Amino acid sequence: MVFYNPKSKIKVRVVDVTYRQDKDGSLAARVYLPEKQGPFPALLDVHGGAWTQGGCADNEILDLSLAASGLVVIAIECRKAPRYTYPSQVIDVNYATRWVKAHAGDFNAIPDCIGGLGTSSGGHALLLSAMRPDDAGYGALNLPEGEDMNARLAYLMAAWPVIDPYARYLFAKENNRHFLVDATDAYFLSDDNMKKGNPLFALEQGVALDLPPVLIIQGTGDSNVPLAVVDRFAEAYRAAGGAVDIEWFPDMPHGFACKTGTETDRVLEIMKDFVCRQLTGDKKVF
Repeated sequence: MVFYNPKSKIKVRVVDVTYRQDKDGSLAARVYLPEKQGPFPALLDVHGGAWTQGGCADNEILDLSLAASGLVVIAIECRKAPRYTYPSQVIDVNYATRWVKAHAGDFNAIPDCIGGLGTSSGGHALLLSAMRPDDAGYGALNLPEGEDMNARLAYLMAAWPVIDPYARYLFAKENNRHFLVDATDAYFLSDDNMKKGNPLFALEQGVALDLPPVLIIQGTGDSNVPLAVVDRFAEAYRAAGGAVDIEWFPDMPHGFACKTGTETDRVLEIMKDFVCRQLTGDKKVF
């Protein structure tokens, strides 16, 4: 157990760092540091963008507030399609998880107390990496300073996640969402990969998986994902022995909590309460 008070309002300092440098270039991370004596639990943030867009500043409204509550938040850049295809973003998340653990001391963070936040396609990459932390393909990149580090996470928060990329692909086709169809094709290249890199399919096929507690934030007005897969995922996750909380937001669209508003305030309250329960064992407070 660690100390975490979701009601805290700590001043936050933001720094930009490089978390990976290799033949493909450099990948950046934006780190949100509570300016108070720690160490603090950490949170890895993975941006969305249909595997083709987005960046580490996309979730800044969420990240700043979560950091102010006493979390070191590390928001990472991911490689993007069409240049980088599946499973590149899952590999990035796996590597970043190990990197955060290896460098926790640099950021006044606790290395064995790390959760994950993923939005949209970032939720897809986060879920796959965390559910299969020992997958040799996802862990293909060596981290010399962290050879003894693993990619396990203590808990996951997935906001409007792409839980089933194949179902989302069919949904996008049926609803003439051409950008989503093209982006999914660009990343996965084939239907088979959409099924292989699929958190829901893995659960329903009975694959041995890690099952950290999951919070799902989902708007009912989301036209980017088929809503039925959310309940289907939760049912399969629970049947496999995992715990899932789902918070539905009536009429809210895809990505709604990435801008200020009363619903975003509510999302942050729910997220902080969820983190508190995972870190301290406290019961739900609302």
